[in-house]
Amino acid sequence: MKGQVLVVDDEQEVCSLLEMALVRHGFKVTISTNAQRALDVVAAQDFDVVLTDLSMPEMSGLDLCERVIGTRPNMPVVVITGQGSLETAIGAIRVGAYDFITKPVDPKLLFLSVSRAVQHRRLQDEVKRLRQAVAEGDVDSQIVGQSSAMRRVYELISRVGESDASVLIHGETGTGKELIARGIHSRSRRKDGAFVAINCAAVPHSLLESELFGHARGAFTDAKAQRTGLFVQASGGTLFLDEIGELPLDVQPKLLRALQERKVRPVGANHEIPFDARIVAATNRNLEDEVYEKRFREDLYYRINVVKIDVPPLRERGGDVLHLAQHFLKQFAERNAKPTLELSTTSAEKLMVYNWPGNVRELENCMEHAVALARFDQITVEDLPEKIRAYRAERFVVAANDPTEIVTMDELERRYILRVLSLVSGNKSRAAQVLGFDRRTLYRKLERYGAEAASATEKSEPPVPPVPVV
Repeated sequence: MKGQVLVVDDEQEVCSLLEMALVRHGFKVTISTNAQRALDVVAAQDFDVVLTDLSMPEMSGLDLCERVIGTRPNMPVVVITGQGSLETAIGAIRVGAYDFITKPVDPKLLFLSVSRAVQHRRLQDEVKRLRQAVAEGDVDSQIVGQSSAMRRVYELISRVGESDASVLIHGETGTGKELIARGIHSRSRRKDGAFVAINCAAVPHSLLESELFGHARGAFTDAKAQRTGLFVQASGGTLFLDEIGELPLDVQPKLLRALQERKVRPVGANHEIPFDARIVAATNRNLEDEVYEKRFREDLYYRINVVKIDVPPLRERGGDVLHLAQHFLKQFAERNAKPTLELSTTSAEKLMVYNWPGNVRELENCMEHAVALARFDQITVEDLPEKIRAYRAERFVVAANDPTEIVTMDELERRYILRVLSLVSGNKSRAAQVLGFDRRTLYRKLERYGAEAASATEKSEPPVPPVPVV
């Protein structure tokens, strides 16, 4: 197939003749005899070129061209006109038409014009892809680490890449969940399609539905033109729903329906638009806990969680801290014209001891800070941020010589559970795994501990003090 073409003409016979001529040359053709319906088709499906007649009763070819380019700027439009005047040509160029053909249509000129338009579209897409690759760097080169925890992540990325299964990426803030999503996309059969990302927590709730599903013209006060939603924009590629745990409850059933039916209904529209996008979602919340607390729909959770990838926090990745530090050091040193910079032994020790609550993002910030302040050929401890220089590793003491410090087993268990909760930032499911409990047992114990347990789940609370025991 040489390309997908949408032919728009109010005369069915003309459409059929153009279709025959294009199919003979290997193009796949879709026909529309109504310009308004053609806009709906363009919103729902991607084409390499739109071929439209100039004179149509409800909407002229120039108006159609202008509206197509308004919603799909990379989609070339070829206008067919019976008026081969200079004014017509200038009008077509002004609204953004790629080319125009005069009637009667010469099949050779038709093939040549459509072929060039298709080639132009694909060249635009390739340039865009390369610009994005240069701006973002190679995805694989940015996912750094050789720890066993990261090797498991690499294996899952590789295995799930070729399928179209929905993926849920879970990890703390700053662990690189979007990089993992891009890694999945780059290994999939959709890698030449768009990677469309939205942070569900960053978009106002009142606008989120319009962003995801699109809206019709006049759907609300500021809806002056039709808007294509991200689901349709991602057709042929991947839609990344970041921080999906922040999705409002009233939007969740609409998202569930879209995933089940593979169609979306734009806000204010009376029709549904099909889409073909792979869904990858990410969250820093434990969605099982959110389902238990009735803040996230269980049916939606199972719909997005076909394959789950747990991204380990940086404190659990051992030597990856230094691998990442060197990676960021190289980037920022080159950017600041300090290519000979390296880590000193003492600064490396500080980086290894620190617990990195902000994960990879915090480490990246730390190295940028250090490069900016570096005065010598090595990053010294003095170049690191103050809280990293001053950090002291905590220890959980389980032995003591003072008989007055003896506590009961129940008290020891209580303190240890609260300590574990603090270390895992209040994540009850992770704490239950560490403690060897099932989740219900942990909930019962936490209810018995009351307010003190609630405070242990807050990240801002200080850690539980060490427990001395004989």
